[in-house]
Amino acid sequence: MGPIGVIVHGALGRVGEEVLRALSLDPELRAVGAVDLRADRDHLPLPDGSGEIPLSKDLESILSSMHPDVLVDFTNAEATMSAVPIAARRGVNLVVGTTGLTAENIKEIGRLCQENGVGAVVAPNFALGAVLMAHLAGIAARFFDYAEILEMHHEGKADAPSGTAIQTARAMLGARGKPFEKAEVKNETLAGTRGGEVEGIAIHSMRMPGLLAHQEVIFGGEGQTLKIRHDTIGRECYMPGVILAIKEVGRRSGLVYGLESLLGLGEGR
Repeated sequence: MGPIGVIVHGALGRVGEEVLRALSLDPELRAVGAVDLRADRDHLPLPDGSGEIPLSKDLESILSSMHPDVLVDFTNAEATMSAVPIAARRGVNLVVGTTGLTAENIKEIGRLCQENGVGAVVAPNFALGAVLMAHLAGIAARFFDYAEILEMHHEGKADAPSGTAIQTARAMLGARGKPFEKAEVKNETLAGTRGGEVEGIAIHSMRMPGLLAHQEVIFGGEGQTLKIRHDTIGRECYMPGVILAIKEVGRRSGLVYGLESLLGLGEGR
């Protein structure tokens, strides 16, 4: 059995470039094509200098000519939801790291997987440390009644709060089994100061230059606080998770949401 053939959707983006670099370094994987709306040439040199691959704005044409095993997508919600049915109907497995997907989007991806007999790994965050952060927050959630999340990203991030923050909150609530307590103020002199809320968990979003992706979960109890924090300082941190997903997606049927089960963290806490 030869290397797993991969097409990267969003190949000219910063994460897409990292994906191509990671593919070039793994002998079990092979980049066979690239798709990006900004494509202005027919071929894209590989980062390791080993050659070039076809580049196009048209996903359908690349899929038709290159017959990949997996499509890796780091674009935006609209582009992802246009690409997923095209790839699924051609029997191509999916690894999706696009942020801002709605619950309805994720449900639709699952439906398309079942309908076309393909697998998909969709994750709000492919950084292994971020996945562990959410897992550890779920453990801590059973022991504290108050919790808030501060997530910090670069100024170009399109959505707020981040998908990672929402997933972390859901993991905490699932482990706790009931909403958190939330301290209410009597006089909020600036609307929104207490952040958004998911069942008692206040979520605060920062967007500014100088940040990449950071999240801190803060638990409060009598006389103490517990902080669990993850900092992304380079986009290469996503690649071990992406590579793991590419290698595993063809072995699984239907939708896998998050990396937890791939890392053996899916069973209780």
